[in-house]
Amino acid sequence: MWQWENATAGALAGFATVAAMHPLDVVRTRFQVYDGRGSNLPTYKNTVNAIYTITRMEGLRGLYAGFYPAVLGSTVSWGLYFFFYGRAKQRYSDSGKKDLSPGLHLASAAEAGALVCFCTNPVWLVKTRMQLQSPLHQAQPYSGLYDAFRTILREEGFAALYKGIVPSLMLVSHGAIQFTVYEELRKVIANSRSKGTRVDAQNSRELLNSGDYAVLGGTSKIAAMLLTYPFQVVRARLQQRPGHDGIPRYMDSFHVLKETVRFEGIRGFYRGITPNLLKNVPAASITFIVYENVLKLLKLTRQKE
Repeated sequence: MWQWENATAGALAGFATVAAMHPLDVVRTRFQVYDGRGSNLPTYKNTVNAIYTITRMEGLRGLYAGFYPAVLGSTVSWGLYFFFYGRAKQRYSDSGKKDLSPGLHLASAAEAGALVCFCTNPVWLVKTRMQLQSPLHQAQPYSGLYDAFRTILREEGFAALYKGIVPSLMLVSHGAIQFTVYEELRKVIANSRSKGTRVDAQNSRELLNSGDYAVLGGTSKIAAMLLTYPFQVVRARLQQRPGHDGIPRYMDSFHVLKETVRFEGIRGFYRGITPNLLKNVPAASITFIVYENVLKLLKLTRQKE
């Protein structure tokens, strides 16, 4: 039962996050793939200019390009993530470890992230491609989520749905770092308020409030983001739609690394970091506030039954 409560709380948290922050996700994705070499995207000076330009050229609809696959992907991803993460922690706890170490939190998060990655990569690929559709786009645009899947399968085959899977797997470390930092900081705060009494992970929730979860979520997200952001750039560039000739702009992860270093330097791996910070730091706070409070609500409901 506990794992399904985790999944429900995670899914609702993921939906709330996407609904609030999607325009910044569109801006981030467009910055990530812009390499200045014949791109089919408009040129943006900064985050504010990007939002203004997209609104002027494409309307509000442009700021919500790829919204449906984003909602689907985020809701499913967070639901599965918290489910697998809860299962992994429970398995380690059942083996006799009541208070899990940082290493076991890391292993639990990495395990959950890898499983979610294989389940959701096709949805994220479609989201990326729909976000990159603009008036300058040369190919016939996808009309929706179903049309995108159908067109990709027809034109590129099933394997195309797993483009970017290598950097996606590397990005598992993002969730692992985030959750490890989150869990450890939560224990530090809880222990500082327990008047010298050491508390376990479950009891620590009773000592924290929504403000604490906002700070914990934002702080853990920044730490993870700074270390793993280049993998997001590599993935986004790999997931671009091929041109009319059917040849991808980048062939594999190594090709992205080589070309980015050659033409843009290390700075190229941090394109879009500003909208990413603006999107994900508050988004992480929202996610964990919703997650922890839904978890408390479900726990109370279960206790009353």
